[in-house]
Amino acid sequence: MDIARHIAVIDELCFRPFPAEHGPSPGGTAGPGCFVVALESSHGLRGGDGAERALTSGQYEKDRDALCERLAARWGETDPWNLQTVLLRTEGEEIPEPWAALSARARVAYLWEARGTARWVALAVADRDETDEIQLLAVVTDEPPP
Repeated sequence: MDIARHIAVIDELCFRPFPAEHGPSPGGTAGPGCFVVALESSHGLRGGDGAERALTSGQYEKDRDALCERLAARWGETDPWNLQTVLLRTEGEEIPEPWAALSARARVAYLWEARGTARWVALAVADRDETDEIQLLAVVTDEPPP
């Protein structure tokens, strides 16, 4: 993992204009008010060996935690945000994007309001869907968390 490169990507997303329409973006997807970028992604783990998925997920969690330390030094300490509660809320209420989609992909996120940007930054390991690759995600949005 290249912490400096990942921090640079997050910094760029905090100031890059959002696109007018949803679509692909370098490293992920983007739309009005939101970027979702895979900082790291597994290859060949879709529906793969559970033990290998667990190892990769654990490594991405360590990578996320290392990034969290750097961002916490900049924007302050943050507690983990349980996305399971957000996922449960999607059954009975309208949860805005990107939060509804993130809760479907990841179990926990770390969240900051990026000072001076009017944007929110979230880091999460997307490993909830065993038929998908595991990813370390950075989400940058102007939509406050629900």
